Amino acid sequence: MRLCLITLGLCSAAGGYAQSPAVVTSADYGRAESFMPHRTAQLVRHVAEAPTWLSNGRLWYRRSAADGGDVVLVQVANGSTRPVSEADQVALGISAAQAGPDEALSPDRRRAAFIRDHNLWVRELADGSSRPLTTDGILDFGYATDNAGWKHSARAIVSWSPDSKRIATYQQDQRGVAEMYLVKTRVGHPELESWKYAMPGDAVVPTIQRVIIDVDSGRIVRLRMPADQRRTAHCYDLDCGPGGSLTDVEWRPDGAALAFVSMSRDHKIATLRVADADTGTVRDVLEESVATYYESATAWMQRAVNWRYLWASHEAVWFSQRDDWGHLYLYDARTGKLEHRITAGAWNVVDLLGIDEKRRIAYLIGVGREPQRDPYYRHLYKIGLDGKGLTLLTPENADHDVSLEPSLEHFVDSYSTPQAPPTSVLRDRNGRKIRVLETADLSPLTELGWKPPVPITVKARDAVTELHGLMFKPTRFREDLRYPLIDVVYPGPMIGSVGSRAFAPSRGDAQSLAELGFIVVEIDGMGTSLRSKAFQDLSYGRIEDNTLPDQVAGIRELAQRFPWIDLSRIGIAGHSGGGYAAAAAMFRYPDLFKVGVSESGNHDQRGYEGDWGEQYLGLLERGADRTAYDRQDDYAGVANLKGHLLIMHGTGDDNVPLNLTLLLVDALIHADKDFDLLLLPGDQHLYTGEHELYAARRRWDYFVRHLLGAEPPAGYRLQETVH
Repeated sequence: MRLCLITLGLCSAAGGYAQSPAVVTSADYGRAESFMPHRTAQLVRHVAEAPTWLSNGRLWYRRSAADGGDVVLVQVANGSTRPVSEADQVALGISAAQAGPDEALSPDRRRAAFIRDHNLWVRELADGSSRPLTTDGILDFGYATDNAGWKHSARAIVSWSPDSKRIATYQQDQRGVAEMYLVKTRVGHPELESWKYAMPGDAVVPTIQRVIIDVDSGRIVRLRMPADQRRTAHCYDLDCGPGGSLTDVEWRPDGAALAFVSMSRDHKIATLRVADADTGTVRDVLEESVATYYESATAWMQRAVNWRYLWASHEAVWFSQRDDWGHLYLYDARTGKLEHRITAGAWNVVDLLGIDEKRRIAYLIGVGREPQRDPYYRHLYKIGLDGKGLTLLTPENADHDVSLEPSLEHFVDSYSTPQAPPTSVLRDRNGRKIRVLETADLSPLTELGWKPPVPITVKARDAVTELHGLMFKPTRFREDLRYPLIDVVYPGPMIGSVGSRAFAPSRGDAQSLAELGFIVVEIDGMGTSLRSKAFQDLSYGRIEDNTLPDQVAGIRELAQRFPWIDLSRIGIAGHSGGGYAAAAAMFRYPDLFKVGVSESGNHDQRGYEGDWGEQYLGLLERGADRTAYDRQDDYAGVANLKGHLLIMHGTGDDNVPLNLTLLLVDALIHADKDFDLLLLPGDQHLYTGEHELYAARRRWDYFVRHLLGAEPPAGYRLQETVH
């Protein structure tokens, strides 16, 4: 006969197991709070951050430490290192004159481009003088403007030529494009904010007219071609990297020509083109057409475009998933004919870091090639442009974050796993280790009681395909208890629930939730990136899939494998696309998911940013099949809601419109369903400051109360500093 603590709800139907503790104290919340990202980030020491290459065989990086860290200079030839004083940083150009926050700095660091009154200007950093480069820019038809709809700023989006003499940019035509509106939270009369925001099916969407500007003379060369769609093959913006740089363009070294990629509105056709910088004439080099959508590997993974124009040999290296995997192909750039493929196999090239044209060697990041390893681990390889000599340069069984020297002679390899902190190594171009620069120290974190997440592998909905993820358990985990499970989900298609496999002391508040008495899992389901094209395309035209069948299959498998998981108490949480999926899970699988927290969800792609929906659902056209859009919203399933659902949204969200959540709320009201709603006044898509902490505490409270069956500690408040 076993003793049951009935008053605390600790009895379980499974013999020998008690329910997880139903009393949650302020001390429990305090322990959970200690594992939040803003707390743990300071507890990992001796990390080599942001290695930056200098001329004359040197590089520098910032080294984290308890006192904030320092700057370390490395002599690449022998690997010798020394700390750099602030005075030396100026002399070395580490702390030199910088462009302003919305300016684009030239390669020679003498000038900065910026926007004023819809026109592009240039500022001389030496004396601060400025002058206009264009004068015909007007409202909604300005130069270098940064407005993707879901993101907008005052930054200038340009690409400087290597010699700093020319700028490639565009005049963005938003005339006639519909607008998005926000009302700011303030006392007194409301303040209305509006900007251009195209949606699927809109007759008028933003286009760009590409231009090349001679900075000294101010001469503007408008490329002789029709207006381009505001699309890239790289991400959902014209700027896919740091510093406001125009993406999907590549200058000839002498600045006399420009290669670039044009994308069709539906993302099905990508065209590589070359423009003469003096005349503006444009020549098509090659074109790729696909059935679903073309993208140059994975936007969140890349740091550079995955194609190169080889100016000396008149060839082009092109990325394609034509055989279901992401690989490189070599083309004759004069005829557009395929010479041969460069890489092959059941793995993916995800980042083409550089090409040594003299040696005819490509350096690339690949995933999924090494057997018996996490298929999401990044590794650096080199291969001849003839497709021969593929060589692994980073042998450790880990995720490798690589910074390649511009000369391609050396690289810094920072390798880690979700369980092991980074080791940063200086290697030569053949992978030979020159020196270990830093080995991260986790002792302050482990003294806190931190334990790493557990890697998990489960079968997908088809009972065949392997899915990978992470599991977070309480640091005081007991196998004789039964724990509710929370699935933290992101459905893709461009990224999965886990994200990078590089080490992070905290992944959101996953470990914090676990500390409160939950098992937390993140599973990269089908319909997400970095596996095969077919794997990712599973969600094309059926975004409502949300990887949820895979989440369900994975959770059920884990519950069978681990008796300490209580399948009768399953929750789900997600933000943005994850918020869309979390709400859908509560409606489509109401008997499994008992509690859900849906944050800032894009609950209907018809009311979200057009570039995203048109890439993953196809065009929404009059007279065409509209099924993909008609079936994807969250509203139709609200009548199925049985459990507890908390919906959050920032009222100042300029990415996912608040209107999408209000439409979901209205549908729930019409269905006469109980739910909870939290609006964060004025906050944007990603919650910040006190709102972020308040939202986290409310999320914790919700799962503690409705999934754990306990009462949260009264009056507990999360704080940004230790209290």
